[in-house]
Order: sequence, then C-alpha cells, then structure tokens
Amino acid sequence: MDDDITIARNARLERIIDLAESRLGLDPADLEPYGHYKAKLSPRLIQDLENRPDGKLILVSAVTPTPAGEGKTTTTIGLADALNSVGKKTMVCVREPSLGPCFGMKGGGAGGGYAQVAPMADINLHFTGDFHAISAAHNLLAAMVDNHVHQGNALGFDVRRPMWRRVVDMNDRALRKVVVSLGGVANGVPRETGYDITVASEIMAILCLSTSLQDMRERFSRIIVGYTRERKSIVAGDLGAHGAMTVLMRDAINPNLVQTLEQTPTFVHGGPFANIAHGCNSALATNTALKLADYVITEAGFGADLGAEKFLDIKCRLTGLRPSAVVLVATIRALKYSGGADLKDLNAENVTVLLNGVANLDRHVANIRDNFGLPVVVAINRFGSDTPREIEALVAHMAEQGVEAVMADHFAKGGAAGAVDLAHAVARTVDGHDTPELKFVYEDSDTLWQKLEKVARKIYHAGEISAAPAVRKKIDEFQNQGFGHFPVCIAKTQYSFSTDPTLRGAPSDHVCTIRDAYLSAGAGFMVALTGDIMTMPGLPKQPAANRIDIDGAGNIVGLS
Repeated sequence: MDDDITIARNARLERIIDLAESRLGLDPADLEPYGHYKAKLSPRLIQDLENRPDGKLILVSAVTPTPAGEGKTTTTIGLADALNSVGKKTMVCVREPSLGPCFGMKGGGAGGGYAQVAPMADINLHFTGDFHAISAAHNLLAAMVDNHVHQGNALGFDVRRPMWRRVVDMNDRALRKVVVSLGGVANGVPRETGYDITVASEIMAILCLSTSLQDMRERFSRIIVGYTRERKSIVAGDLGAHGAMTVLMRDAINPNLVQTLEQTPTFVHGGPFANIAHGCNSALATNTALKLADYVITEAGFGADLGAEKFLDIKCRLTGLRPSAVVLVATIRALKYSGGADLKDLNAENVTVLLNGVANLDRHVANIRDNFGLPVVVAINRFGSDTPREIEALVAHMAEQGVEAVMADHFAKGGAAGAVDLAHAVARTVDGHDTPELKFVYEDSDTLWQKLEKVARKIYHAGEISAAPAVRKKIDEFQNQGFGHFPVCIAKTQYSFSTDPTLRGAPSDHVCTIRDAYLSAGAGFMVALTGDIMTMPGLPKQPAANRIDIDGAGNIVGLS
C-alpha cells in the first residue's frame, strides 16, 4: 500500500467551486477560492443560512491514545464517505493541523490511507494562513503589552507577575522560558516570559468559539494580559488592541472548505489541542455544516476523557450544539496495549490481554452514556494483524455491554468500500430518534473547584483532587472576581485517565493534582494544568522533519 502522501497526490479531486455547487448547492459567489481545491466561505453565506433547519451531529472520539495508533481522524472521514455512499448527505468538520506535530512526532492531521482530506500537503502545511493570522494577532498583543510598559506603564502592569506570552506554531522547548528586552533602556523593561505553541493560544480558542467577527472582537477585548500590583486584571481592551487584532483575523474566522478523497465536502477550521486546550474545530464551521448537510461528522481530539469531555462540557455548553450520538474509535492493537502487552507483541493474537484492555473502552463508553446521556457506537478500526478470534471476542464483549461494535476498514479501502457497516450502524442509532437531551458533568452554578472535582472524579475516576495552597487561592480568587460561571478546561496527559502517562487501562482512585490555573477570559473558560503537561511541546530525538523533503519535481515526500 502506498504511503499517505502518495495516495493523496494520486487522488482525483474536484475543483472546489464545482464540488460546492454539486454537493452543497452553493453558488461560486459564496466562496473565496484559495487555488483550485480549497476555499473559504463568504460571511454573507453564513448569515444567509441561519434560518435553515439543522442536520444531525455525530461526534467521533476514541479510547485512550497509545503508541499503537487509533485512527480517529481516518474514522471520522471514512464514516462520512460511507454515509454519503449510502445516500446520506454528509459533511465532515475537523481541526486544522499544527506545524509543530507535523514536523515533530505525531505527524499531520488530515487522516491517512484512503480516508484523507485533501489537498493533504496544503492542509498540513500553510493551508489558508489561519494559523499565521492567529500567531500574528497573538504576538501583536504581546508587542503592545511590552510597548505600553516601555512607554511609561500608565495601566500599572506588575512586571513581576505573568504577562501575555508569545506564540509560534512549532515544537521548540528552547522557547518555554525566555528573557526579553535585554540590551539597554531603548529595548524595554527586561522580564522573564516564554512562548506557547499557537494551538494553545487563547486567540485559537476564541476563533473556535466565536459566532461572528464582532463577537470575536468583543472576546478579544476581554483577554487578560496582566495584573497590577493590586492584582487587578488588565485586559486587551484597556490597551486598545482588540480592533487591530480583529483586522488580522478578518479572513481567518471564515471556515475553510476542502474535500475527502471520495469528494465528501469538509470544513477544516481551527485547531486547539485537546490535551492543553479544548480540542474542537470551530463552532462556526460546525453550525454552518449543520445547515448544509443532513449528517455532520466531527471529531474531538485524543481520548474521550479529553476531547469528548471538552467538546460536550465546553463547546456544546457555550454554543448550544447537541450531538445525536458518539462514535468511539478503538483498535484491537490499542486495547491489547492498554491490557499490558508490549509494543513488540501487538501483532500476535492474544484474546486474554485484549479482554483485559477492554476495560479502557468500557470506561469511555460508560462515561459518555452515564455522564452525558448520549448513545454510543464503537468503531473497530481494522489493522492487518487483527485476527477473527480477537474481532469476535471484542464484538461479543461490547454486545454484552449493550453497545454495537462494528469493524471498519476505511484506511485500506476507503469509506465507501470499507465503512458501510459502520455507516448503517450510526444511521440506525440516530434516524427516527429525537436528539437526546444532553447532560453535563457539572452545572454552571457549581464553583470552579467543584467543576474540577466533578471532572476528575466522574471522568478520570480519580479518588482525590488536590492543589498547592497558592494554586487553590488563585482559583478561589477567580471565583470571587466573578468568573465562577466559566466551564473548566483541564490540561492533562492524553495517555492515561490519570495525570500519570504510564498508568494504562482504566486506573481508579488516583490523585489529580492541579499545579496551576489561569483564565481564558475572552474564550470564556478557566484552564487548569495537571501533571507535567506543557503548553510548548519539544521535538523528539528523531523528529518527523528528518524524513520530510522535496524531490526534483517539486513533490513533497515523507509527510504523513
């Protein structure tokens, strides 16, 4: 089988204007093309669609990620292609990939095999420039903060306290802690600061939760950029920065339209990480897709304890979106790893270890059904090493739990040939049924600490939640300052239900320690940091950048 980029390069794509007209009934004037195969929607179209009825929203999540791979994005794409192939008008909504993981360890975010969105290289690299706009708007605000301090500090920034950091869309551990404004009086007031990766920026979170350009502008004005010595917050609006930031984001707010390899229309827009941010594509793209299609398949990053919880407790709470069902992606290899198998042994049949690892899948299923009240379908993403006995054992186990589990082979065969059974299972689950009443893990009226406790206990199955006195005091101050109604976004390792990435399976009664917290006041939630999770990743010993190159014909090679 060819590698991902070769498959993508050989794919037959429709011109995006033709695809929008034939699949979505859109006029060329509704699009702003970026070349032949990608375009942004016009703001006028989004407004014109407001009164159309909504289609059904299907959320795709997954078991706890492992080095064995799960294939959540490929399943999202394959399921949508399969639904279209059986006559269901379907769209995909996924996040934009970050350059950091593309050149680091994870790789790109456009799917893989024969379940990809295209043009794959464009999407994984600079695409339509959204991330560059986010970085520019974020760093403009940082420049204006430092300039204000240099020009007399009329707002009274306390430079001893954390101030607005800068961002770059690359994994670069050397930038986690830096000192700026060295070199004398003309260069400003020296202080310690640092960089985050662009996908952790509050600007990214705001992009993904804004309903319009003016809503975005208002949210920008509320961003907390520092504090006075009296601990009074200073916001971007105090600096008069929010207007110029919105100018830089004028085009970035409009959803990007592309297609799968089987010509399913796809919105790729926004890209916050789920382990350090809220992990969902833009609400504007999701809402627009629901006006254009009968089914919208979207994904939430990493396992359901992270992406799905944040999708439901943050995105759905703040936007009114309501999924009709959740598809949980599992692989037999990943479940064997969760059951204790070594990576080198995952290709060998082992039903006993598989059934030990199924506890991880069971936990995610129960979390979705019990805490959120949503029906679940399990998608078993096929690998070549899966054996009939293992498949039969997993399907039978899930049937005992009252959950339909369906094998899908979209990676090797494409959605129309490899995921039709999954498409029918999803359709059976949602067709003829009202959208379920969505429950949340916590109430708006709970305190911030109570919200953290409920997520830790109900979703992570922690026995205890703790924080150092200084961190607890900070959270209490946020509560007393009037931010207690905010949802919480917990930054946690994706590799375990616990905050310890080495604890596999379904650990319980562990301690969830909150080591720091900060407000994303413009986005509208509080972020709590756990474990050793960082907002600026580093590159691995052998980064993917070592294999990415370009040949003599100008073709990119090694991108996945």
